[in-house]
Amino acid sequence: MHEAQKDTKRAIAAAKAIFDDRDPVADFSSILVTTEQAVATILLAIFQNDPAKAAAMLNEGLVPGIESRLSIYAKDKP
Repeated sequence: MHEAQKDTKRAIAAAKAIFDDRDPVADFSSILVTTEQAVATILLAIFQNDPAKAAAMLNEGLVPGIESRLSIYAKDKP
């Protein structure tokens, strides 16, 4: 299995854990709160509890990357 395939499996497992049997429409606000907590925790762990570096990575790397993935998805959607 390629690393990209492993990353996809990890992302799906993380999403399942974040959704935790909640309804994505009815419970979207609580799902987003959990997502925010997860992302903040991961960024702080990566940058050894340096909130400035974590925020920089969020703004300069993570947000543009997510926007790019969403636009690729939007292009492919009929």
